Amino acid sequence: MKWITEEDLRTIYRDKPFSSYEIEPGARLTPGARQFLQDRQINVFADGTAMHVGDGVVAGRTPTSGTPDLLKNKRLAACLKSTDSLFLLTACELMDRDPVMAQEVLQLGQTFDDIKRMDGEGKAFEPLVCTACSGINGDNFSSELGDCFDITSFHVQSAKGKEILLLHRLRCALYEVHVVLMETHCTNKAIPERINQIINRLNQMICIAFGGNGCQRKE
Repeated sequence: MKWITEEDLRTIYRDKPFSSYEIEPGARLTPGARQFLQDRQINVFADGTAMHVGDGVVAGRTPTSGTPDLLKNKRLAACLKSTDSLFLLTACELMDRDPVMAQEVLQLGQTFDDIKRMDGEGKAFEPLVCTACSGINGDNFSSELGDCFDITSFHVQSAKGKEILLLHRLRCALYEVHVVLMETHCTNKAIPERINQIINRLNQMICIAFGGNGCQRKE
């Protein structure tokens, strides 16, 4: 019989915090491990059934139907899939209006695929090439910078209004991905950095669409 100790759980929790724990077949919890789980109100399951009722343990709730961690992971998977399709749709809608912009969106979509392969927590990604402007450069390209400027009805009426809105819609979807990753306690910093790189490149593309080659980033 395998005993799961408090130290075992602390090691797992330190690497990636969790709100539910499934005991593997044939294993038992030590008293210290059980206390560790109860102190943190972690749902405990054995063979898909609640092991006992205590603080934060809901009887009859199985990991296959609704634990917080599973729901968060499903939301992340759905969000990634939806955003992936949005890259393709955006490129398709841009193809007749600006083929060069459409091709760059497709290329950014390919780099987004790296995020979906999140198996190794320590996995690093090849950084995107940064084309520096007055507001974005190699030093802050992987940082969360926010929008260069707010999109309003004024921009919709510009010559590239449709293109700006399409890129903005895609950018908003990536912001949502970023938030969902935070909810799932993603510990691989390369993943949000990759999202920031894509968002910042979209920022630059929006600036170019609105004002030519000049950076439009607000102070």
